[in-house]
Amino acid sequence: MSAVPERLDDKPSFDIVATVRSFEASEFDPGKFDHEAHVRIAWCYLQQYPPALAIARFTAALRTLTQRIGMPQKYHETLSWFFMIVIADRCAQSPTKGWDRFREDNSDLFNDATLLLKQHYSAACLGSTRARERFVLPDLAPSGMRGTISPEQSPGNNA
Repeated sequence: MSAVPERLDDKPSFDIVATVRSFEASEFDPGKFDHEAHVRIAWCYLQQYPPALAIARFTAALRTLTQRIGMPQKYHETLSWFFMIVIADRCAQSPTKGWDRFREDNSDLFNDATLLLKQHYSAACLGSTRARERFVLPDLAPSGMRGTISPEQSPGNNA
């Protein structure tokens, strides 16, 4: 029997290390691996590893899972990295919070993740083979980040 509950929310508390280990062993029922489960597993990795290592391990395990179930086309590198980076940033802002509090404070990751994506990526970008196969930086700037530096404004340009 796997250490991972049938649905990740079946238990009020869970063993983060066992959850990551089970995910890496592909001991998940893919039919029950919904968006919230993705976020929770990502959160578990980020509780256990520094962000760069968490991203590397999570994406490798997710890619293995999609291959195991015969659906490698379901894996999307940019989506995986984007959400891992967002979750890592949110965890860094409130490092002592447990899963339940994290979920409560970050409802946008669960209720309207598509809206969050649309603030950073165009449909054309996310739909591209390039974005599916490797991480692509956002092609849209969220509000408040639209400023750019023109070549004549860049540091070191005395023109």
